[in-house]
Amino acid sequence: MSRLIKILLQSLRAIKAFNLRTIFCLISVALGIASITIIVAATEGAYKKALEIVARFGPDSLMIFSGGEEARAIGERQKTLTLEDVDAVRQAFYSAYLVVPMTSIGNTNVSYKDKKHQTLIIGSTNDYSRVWTWPVIQGSDFTEEDVKGLRNVGLIGQFIVKELFRDEDPVGKYILVKGIPVQIVGVLSDRGTSPTGQNLDDRIIIPLTTAMRKLQNETRYVSAFRIRFTDQENLYSRAEEIKSFMRQRHKIPENEPDDFRVISPKEIVKFLVALTSSLVIFLGVAGVISLIVAGFVLANLFLLSVKERTAEIGIRRATGAKKRDILFQFLGEAVLITTMGGLFGFIIGIFSSRFLMLIAQFPIHFSWKAFVIGLLLSWIIGIGFGLQPAVRAANLRPIEAIRG
Repeated sequence: MSRLIKILLQSLRAIKAFNLRTIFCLISVALGIASITIIVAATEGAYKKALEIVARFGPDSLMIFSGGEEARAIGERQKTLTLEDVDAVRQAFYSAYLVVPMTSIGNTNVSYKDKKHQTLIIGSTNDYSRVWTWPVIQGSDFTEEDVKGLRNVGLIGQFIVKELFRDEDPVGKYILVKGIPVQIVGVLSDRGTSPTGQNLDDRIIIPLTTAMRKLQNETRYVSAFRIRFTDQENLYSRAEEIKSFMRQRHKIPENEPDDFRVISPKEIVKFLVALTSSLVIFLGVAGVISLIVAGFVLANLFLLSVKERTAEIGIRRATGAKKRDILFQFLGEAVLITTMGGLFGFIIGIFSSRFLMLIAQFPIHFSWKAFVIGLLLSWIIGIGFGLQPAVRAANLRPIEAIRG
């Protein structure tokens, strides 16, 4: 044990003595480990974010939107879902305990006193907050009578409260929505942003009938409807059944695409993976290249170091040092340098990820895995690329080394 400690101390002295070599090796390893650290953290973050989004979206929920994928791709707005479709689904699927239609009106001008704002108006039923598990924290929800009576009442998100009311209590106040006075009956809890970066709290929810008749001059078509099922374990088979059911209702031929879209938690996870995959691929390639370059830099610098320290190695061998002592000393130097590079790279990765989160809102989460993987990779680089110079140093013959 004491022999190993002496070898380690000798390695530390050598690292300090050859500080330029140490700095070059450390920086090259740190850059590679920083990239790998961000990849692991981004993957962890995407997984954690996916679980959060699935929990928020509802693991028992499906969304059906008007318009097919082709219409969406070319930016064409289609209204293909009707209130009759909603009623048909409600009657056909016994396990669907909530089927809630919605219609949306974007970029709508609203005002309160001298304050003006552009926001999203959602028309829905009195089950909106329930179907989204989105509680009303001030005031109360609007009722079924409000929907039937086309009443001008609404719920508002937290962002609207800040924009229009500041410190004033919004409940009971009237705002103008496209010139129509709407009384605020409740305030929704804070929701944050969607995976696409949309501010979910920047919206006003009003009765579906009020939105359709008074704002859209519409009596039949809706933008979407949301379903929650009691048999959550069968959600994805229910999604396929809904698709078949809707195709039959809309009389879509077999070779024609859907004129609607079914969104499940699986699609949300796919979207998030696609969102982060470009970053992961780029950093993965950059990280692997950086680590390989770091390994070659380390190997070449250590081979030069062996030549420079030939006399030192010969004297140590002549005074009793064994081959394995020389081998362990050089390997120890390599591993210590790459370990420091790994730790430095981990710190760089943390600061770089904060910057990425700030400018691009990538989901990044650091855990012990990022640290352990970074450390293991740095050891692999140290041992893998430091082994050849260490073996060469250990195999030098004492007399030839001293003579050289």
